[in-house]
Amino acid sequence: MELKDEITRIAAQETALRLPHFDEDFTWRLGSRLRGMAVERRLAVAIEIRRCGQLLFHAALPGTTPDNGEWIRRKGNVVTRFLRSSYAVGLSLQEKGGDLTSHYGLPAADYASHGGAFPLCVEGAGVIGFVAVSGLPQRLDHELVVEALSAELGLAYSLPPA
Repeated sequence: MELKDEITRIAAQETALRLPHFDEDFTWRLGSRLRGMAVERRLAVAIEIRRCGQLLFHAALPGTTPDNGEWIRRKGNVVTRFLRSSYAVGLSLQEKGGDLTSHYGLPAADYASHGGAFPLCVEGAGVIGFVAVSGLPQRLDHELVVEALSAELGLAYSLPPA
């Protein structure tokens, strides 16, 4: 898939996957869905859901390490800073020919523009947090989150062509 097409596709996901409401019950359902998908597929991933810096859900499956938590923290910082998915930010920077440090002066120790963190955008409120996965190649981290959000919102999902 062409870079420009991928950027457009992710922007459409960000628009479509807006939440009508958000609460702890939704968090539990989404986190449990993600964990269930990962267990069923035997994926070694860590999962987090945060609201305004507050950890609401965390799961680390067999095969993960503390490094997965660091990736989530850094990818989540990108969502919090740019109000976009970490994958969208990374692809946009790739298109421009740079990175977070050269374009924004952000340290790599605290920010990672790799796929896997997705904004939780509530209708009428805006971005209130993020859901993130770490452990797979970045595109697959991103798609796992999008697939789970789509299912939770009752929307169709299909993995795009490679």
